Amino acid sequence: MIGLVSGLPPDTLSFVYLVSGILFILGLRKLTHPRTAKQGNLISAAGMALAVGVTVLWFEILSPLILVTALLVGTGIGTWLALSIETTDMPQLVGLFNGFGGGASALVAGAELVDRVGAAGPTSGLTGTVTGAAAVTGLVGAVTFCGSLVAAGKLHGVFEDPIRYPGENGAKVGTLLLAVVVGLALVTQSTLFGLLDVGAWVTPYWVLLAVASLLGVLLVIPIGGADMPVVIALLNACSGLAAASTGFVLNNSVLIIAGTLVGASGIILTVIMCRSMNRSLRNVLFSKYGGPRGTTGEDGADIYEGNVMTTSPEEVVMLLETARRVVIVPGYGMAVGQAQHAVAELARLLEGDGIEVAFGIHPVAGRMPGHMNVLLAEANVPYEQLEALSDINPAFSQTDLVLVTGANDVVNPTAYSGEDSPIAGMPVLNVWEAETVVVNKRSLSPGYAGISNPLFTKDNTLMLFGDARESMQALVNEYKQTHP
Repeated sequence: MIGLVSGLPPDTLSFVYLVSGILFILGLRKLTHPRTAKQGNLISAAGMALAVGVTVLWFEILSPLILVTALLVGTGIGTWLALSIETTDMPQLVGLFNGFGGGASALVAGAELVDRVGAAGPTSGLTGTVTGAAAVTGLVGAVTFCGSLVAAGKLHGVFEDPIRYPGENGAKVGTLLLAVVVGLALVTQSTLFGLLDVGAWVTPYWVLLAVASLLGVLLVIPIGGADMPVVIALLNACSGLAAASTGFVLNNSVLIIAGTLVGASGIILTVIMCRSMNRSLRNVLFSKYGGPRGTTGEDGADIYEGNVMTTSPEEVVMLLETARRVVIVPGYGMAVGQAQHAVAELARLLEGDGIEVAFGIHPVAGRMPGHMNVLLAEANVPYEQLEALSDINPAFSQTDLVLVTGANDVVNPTAYSGEDSPIAGMPVLNVWEAETVVVNKRSLSPGYAGISNPLFTKDNTLMLFGDARESMQALVNEYKQTHP
């Protein structure tokens, strides 16, 4: 098999890489819509399988037996993950995948450096292009790997969120500068004042990985959960950039193409997420956003005391019966409670009785880009019912009832009124403009911004306290009883 592939004309490899690149582009294009996303995944996967298979066989890197074994092991792990991971845990999985991509790129670039040095002497096998690309790969790849592990741990509740430490911005900048200095030592093949020796093991590269790994940890641990969609998008972009720079180390065009596509799309998504939060990327990475969980803000007790009206599933169903238009606003609490199926069933019941139902989706609701869309798609909610913030906001004034389940910061009017608020200027869903608002939450505890929410005290707001899934299922059961 190896001999058959390597015996083909030299242009065959370039042609196969071109086909793979086209498949990547077609797959990415189809990923832009939920209806074609699954097909896009398959097309992109086929392109990558083609590229990997031909590369391994063409350069005789592995024997067919080892290649097939590795593919079977990888397929088994991927299948297990796909079957065992809940949709609500998808942000953690996406974070891990970003990290694995960055880590793999860093290790491959390091292995190539070691191989070149070992084959041609201490420095004669290293050109400026190779060392420069390797330095970028090591820096970006290690930051992506460790930053993604921390992000996944925070999303899964392994780490406290956020973790603050004195002089955190100075530590980040100092670590970044140190990584740049070590990277320059690699590029220039300098001994860096005699501290690092470019020898058989390319010492500066491994030092760079260590420093960049620390930088990845320092960058992510102070960032709160409200900014996780931005962080996930950024780490996704970094994993692509690491792969692209690895392509320059290996002189591999398909890696450059694939990495550039992932990096460019990830950067675009990061910009979109930042604009949705009305914040800059610098502000996300270096500014404190939100307080610790479980607090109510400085004036939370004063705002809520005696001003909160509660309700019950029976009363909410009575309101639903008289409504003509209902908007459901999901948030991270819905994801944690895994209430998407009950929410979708309630929407179908209301539609069956002629009530117009829409879903108001904030672009950063949840913990990764499109988190709410993924959860609702799993519950078979039609994509046409999902309305973006810019589309749904003008319609709230013509809405009879808004049902907020598990959302907090994205429906907080303080974004418009408090200049000193952590969410000042952030676009939010103007749910309070509806005739009636029902907010389903476990308690009055704040979101990740760490501030109280005046929405809970408005005259047209009713609080339905309880777990998201239990509360939504109670509404479904009550509605079925009154509408047999």
